[in-house]
Amino acid sequence: MDDVLIIGGGLNGPALALALAGAGLRVRVLDAARAEVFEDPAFDGRAYALALATRRMLGALGLWDGLAPQAQPIKDIKVSDGRAGEGAAPWVLHFDHREIAEGPMGHLVEDRYLRSALSLAVKAAENATIEAGAQAVAQTADAGAVTVTLSDGTTRTARLLVAADGRNSPTAARAGIQRTGWGYGQTSLVAALEVERPHNGVAHQMFFPEGPLAILPLPGNRVSIVWTEAAPRAADIAALPDDAYLEVLRPRFGSFLGQITLVGARYTYPLGLSLANRLVADRLALVGDAAHGIHPLAGQGLNLGLRDVAALAEVLVDARRRGEDIGAADVLERYRRWRQFDIAALAAATDGINRVFSNDNPLLRLGRDLALGAVNALPGLRRGLIREAAGLSGDLPLLLQGRAL
Repeated sequence: MDDVLIIGGGLNGPALALALAGAGLRVRVLDAARAEVFEDPAFDGRAYALALATRRMLGALGLWDGLAPQAQPIKDIKVSDGRAGEGAAPWVLHFDHREIAEGPMGHLVEDRYLRSALSLAVKAAENATIEAGAQAVAQTADAGAVTVTLSDGTTRTARLLVAADGRNSPTAARAGIQRTGWGYGQTSLVAALEVERPHNGVAHQMFFPEGPLAILPLPGNRVSIVWTEAAPRAADIAALPDDAYLEVLRPRFGSFLGQITLVGARYTYPLGLSLANRLVADRLALVGDAAHGIHPLAGQGLNLGLRDVAALAEVLVDARRRGEDIGAADVLERYRRWRQFDIAALAAATDGINRVFSNDNPLLRLGRDLALGAVNALPGLRRGLIREAAGLSGDLPLLLQGRAL
């Protein structure tokens, strides 16, 4: 019998497996995807903005040295308000990494590198196993263990089950956990671009009435975009050929990086807020999108999930060292208490920012521009927000401090 079964082999599941296995727990990851999906080396344009605290966690897990050569530091973040066709308004809020002693606020790392690094590390870990092509169809919990049934009729048993299987988590649904949320009527168009001029490690968050546009620096002369539009308009844009797609993008993107060219694949993601009503159930804990799906405008989705992972790993390892049952309700309650407020606060913040900025109401527009300008003029507040974006605020688990469990 394993100590922990994790359903979901994306990013959060393997990260949790690696953290727990390194502390001596026996962990098994069950994922319905094929093994080659985890380690596909092809460039596809998808990337993650990893906060400084997340980078420290990857260092504590032994991954960062291998990822660093492919990572692009985020040196500055510039936030603006604008209208398509008019270009962005003058920069009214500038986060400069030199304002904090710790260095760059974060790094951009492509999905292909991060996913592969996690998969290979779990495979090499002494106490961890990944079962690819393993689809869970049922689960039962009793006083001492949880049993998962796979589609081939075989079963796996552990002290604790962790759901890391996405915002529509079948694992959480089978446990009777309902969700609260709503759609935004928006879709994000995600792609990578080659640009003519150096981006200098600067990330841009541009707000337009239709939705935000994030321009995120990648190594070399490449950037990743997360471009949000109203859902019907986004569907029309996604159906365009590459040259027409760029023609629609250019009035929003502007000319500050010179000519732009598409590289890699294009993706679309419908946007909404989706929060699990409970983070834990009988011998079950939720992490990542299984626990919360938020708006991507702050680039905090994966960071939020890895904060779940770091907190849950610390709770479970501490409980094991004290001789406790790691699947017991009182142990899981410690995890719930640690994570509940942070999740709710970030969900409310991203929801509120999107509602305030995704419109063209002149009064709201004036108010938000004045607010951004005020933040830019107050160094103490600005530094506080920089630290928040870097993941350095709050009660940080050991892994997010860069310390081993």
